[in-house]
Amino acid sequence: MATQSKFFRVATEGATTDGRNIERKQIEEAVASFNPQTYGARVWLEHLRSLLPDGPFKAYGDVKAVKAEEVDTDNGKRLALFAQIEPTPELVAMNKARQKIYTSIELNPKFADTGRAYLVGLAVTDSPASLGTEMLQFSAKSGDASPLAARKQAPGNLFTEAVEVTLEFEDTAPSTAAKLADKVKSIFCAFTKKTESDDERFADVTEAVTAVAEQFGTFAERTESVEQRVAKLEQQFTAEQTDAAAFRKKLEFTDKSGSHRPAASGGDGKVQTDF
Repeated sequence: MATQSKFFRVATEGATTDGRNIERKQIEEAVASFNPQTYGARVWLEHLRSLLPDGPFKAYGDVKAVKAEEVDTDNGKRLALFAQIEPTPELVAMNKARQKIYTSIELNPKFADTGRAYLVGLAVTDSPASLGTEMLQFSAKSGDASPLAARKQAPGNLFTEAVEVTLEFEDTAPSTAAKLADKVKSIFCAFTKKTESDDERFADVTEAVTAVAEQFGTFAERTESVEQRVAKLEQQFTAEQTDAAAFRKKLEFTDKSGSHRPAASGGDGKVQTDF
């Protein structure tokens, strides 16, 4: 069963870790241009990409969709980028354990030949926004390269400050009951169309009833299977009770003294009796 997150904020227009700024226009372009079929933005640990599929720096999911919304900040209204991800089980477990609870995006300001900004990656990290601010100040004042420069897929890419997020996951696969309800609903919607003939509508009703019957038939089979397993367990329990009762009865007739007087014997090993 697939799992995906609800939308959560991953960036806000403003500072990055190397002294530049994410512009409002870049967030708008990132939303307009994002398409997993064009280029898939994966979820990485600390912005590190491993060549191996089984190491600690493998991919931990994929960005499925993005959107932009206005948010209130200490500096007034700002445009924020929100993402929805499909995580791996490892990322879900990691988040439940309160590990790597901050996120930072990697944004290519001029992706490929489009000339527009594109979200090329999302990182989970334990480094809060204050660390991003310290890196920004360090880079701006000293003129040295950003400490994260070696982790960039392309030198011109932007890493945003890491901000804490609350990831909420939900199962995307519909339940059997939901799928059945949707199927019956769609069939009866078609049934109500005035343009169809009586024969066509009767066929639709027949299909709906058949679908319901099939589903309840499957349910009945499962119920019967459970009942058979319960009956078997009851038989085993009864047999064990019978064996236990027989064992207790045997114990009741067993001599519990633990010692016996040896038989009296006379000369030559012959048994002597009292007259």
